[in-house]
Amino acid sequence: MSHTIGPGHRSFLGGVKDAVTPRATLLVLGVVALQLLFIASYVGALHDPKPKDVPFGVVVPGPAAERTVARLDGLPGSPLDARAVADEATARRQITDRKIDGALITDPAGRTDTLLVASGGGTVLATTLKGIVTGLEASEGRTVRTVDVAPASPDDFNGLSSFYLVVGWCVGGYLCASILAISSGARPSDPARAAIRLIVMALVSALGGLGGALIVGPVLGALPGGVAALWGLGTLITFAVGAATLALQGVFGIVGIGLAILLVVIAGNPSAGGAFPLPLLPPFWKAIGPALPPGAGTWSARSIAYFDGHAMTAPLLVLGAWALGGIVVTMAASAQRGRRGRKAPLPAL
Repeated sequence: MSHTIGPGHRSFLGGVKDAVTPRATLLVLGVVALQLLFIASYVGALHDPKPKDVPFGVVVPGPAAERTVARLDGLPGSPLDARAVADEATARRQITDRKIDGALITDPAGRTDTLLVASGGGTVLATTLKGIVTGLEASEGRTVRTVDVAPASPDDFNGLSSFYLVVGWCVGGYLCASILAISSGARPSDPARAAIRLIVMALVSALGGLGGALIVGPVLGALPGGVAALWGLGTLITFAVGAATLALQGVFGIVGIGLAILLVVIAGNPSAGGAFPLPLLPPFWKAIGPALPPGAGTWSARSIAYFDGHAMTAPLLVLGAWALGGIVVTMAASAQRGRRGRKAPLPAL
């Protein structure tokens, strides 16, 4: 006995095929993958912060310095990477140069030692160091007073303003680049169009960089530091992310938008050292953070705001490499596409 599928059933299946094309199905699956990666990345990086090998100075006179360094290095879980420092002035200078994140200054003649921290580099990290050293000192019948060498602004809650500022610049970069590309095809048809997009991206970056610097500075007073320096940083961050997004779109089409989100949002934001500074992150995120725009940008913004612009060479080179790489790949992709277009056979009459 044969069975036939009724017209209504055929209509439903046909409607599904019309409503959800194979291309749409692939894109939806890609979105689900990004969604799950987002959850895995953020929860994986931030659910259980633990200090690991935090660069830490020790000022102890005489041969006791080596013993103190060894004792701190041997703490369970290796939270500190201790090293002997000549004196308090040197320790302060190394903190402001961002070579170490804190230092313990011992007082052989008394029972109270001094802990130097820099909450401008991350309030959570400064608090963590205070907890470690206070517990260690208490176990030896000593007390500790804490001195903040580079304090975060009272209007910069938990030192997060730098991170949110950089996130805003990054979001502006990939959204503007995506709009420029999607408005007339994700892959530039010729180098002229690609160059125009990059120029527009540069102008938008300068505008967004200035706006962000004004908002966190004169308008809200959230961050100290010069407006000009933050403006320059914001322009570079926004353009670096935008150029990289244009490059990905030029090579992969609309899928490039997803790849940009993967790099900047899913991998970049949780590893940027914003909510938790790098020494508190798991090894994978700690390793990739400085190489991605959010991490390089957050480090640089904090350096401008609280550390007189010290230790910015490496992160600026990272941002410059993203910007330059984005330009080169975008132009190369457009040139390659143009050559393919010229080689395409003419349609038959």
